[in-house]
Amino acid sequence: MEQFLGIDYASWWFMIIGAVFTGYAILDGFDLGAGALHLFFNKEESRRIALNAIGPVWDGNEVWLVIGGGALFAGFPKVYAAVFSAFYVPFMLFLTVLIFRAISIEFRSKEPMLWWRKMWDVAYCLSSSAIAFLLGVVLGNILLGIPVDRDGNFTGDLLYFLNPYALMVGITTLALFMMHGAIYLVMKTEDRLYAKLTIMVRDTTIFFSISVLLLSFYTLLYVPHLTNNIRQNPWMFLIPVIMVFNIAHITRQVAKRKYLLAFISSCITVSLLLIIVAIELYPNMLISTLDPAYSITVHNGSSSSKSLGIMLTVAAIGVPLVVAYTTFVFWTFKGKVKLDETSY
Repeated sequence: MEQFLGIDYASWWFMIIGAVFTGYAILDGFDLGAGALHLFFNKEESRRIALNAIGPVWDGNEVWLVIGGGALFAGFPKVYAAVFSAFYVPFMLFLTVLIFRAISIEFRSKEPMLWWRKMWDVAYCLSSSAIAFLLGVVLGNILLGIPVDRDGNFTGDLLYFLNPYALMVGITTLALFMMHGAIYLVMKTEDRLYAKLTIMVRDTTIFFSISVLLLSFYTLLYVPHLTNNIRQNPWMFLIPVIMVFNIAHITRQVAKRKYLLAFISSCITVSLLLIIVAIELYPNMLISTLDPAYSITVHNGSSSSKSLGIMLTVAAIGVPLVVAYTTFVFWTFKGKVKLDETSY
């Protein structure tokens, strides 16, 4: 297989897809976290401010999910086919709540009736929480492995996905996004809502810290294959160590009320967690629990070298443009939220 800088094209594409999904987790993560916290705000003004904090960016953030899905299809069609057929029901549920979340944001302020707004508030909160949880459940099952045969066909049932490990990953993902969202909201608010969010940031940070600690213990005790690469390459142990110190840094900055630094550390935590996921999986992309020989790897599930080479060139041009646009949007809408007649 052709190489670039000593790394084969398939591995480069694996890293690019990982980077795109990391961008999605960082960007849409705080949107989803803000939505999961929405019902904790009691006042109408507080809920409107929280909605308008993500209003200019939430739909653009979801573009990264579309890019990730397209990149997976282009770079690893076998993986795409196996994953989307195996997780058909969870993905349909995911798509449904994704649609409900979008409509909730757009429809909530279209009518002044109290029941109308409360209905969409509940839909927004539940759909945001469900998306975060489902993303974690899917990730947990991919890490654990699923029963796929030599042709990539899923041989299990829907209940197979609801295993303890996947549920724990789902809860941890929700906790991570809630912390991420609370830190983002506290940077965008002021006065009494700011004071309330300082407490919520502390509580969600504790929730995430406990969740990731329990998940780590469970992984070490009951899912030993996920630590093989780190055991074989001791230098990789630095990555989880850095992650632990980074989480501690979040709590330190939260205590000092330096929320921008806490948010940067939260973004780094998301990145490090997904880097650990990539290390745990590589070179596998979909582990078969029926027979390791049936697993789909970076190399046996990729497109041709020529296709990967062409797409790497396209990605080298396109991804920086998306990053530049995203940066421009955030820069344009920086600062505290101020409500006006155009607000949600």
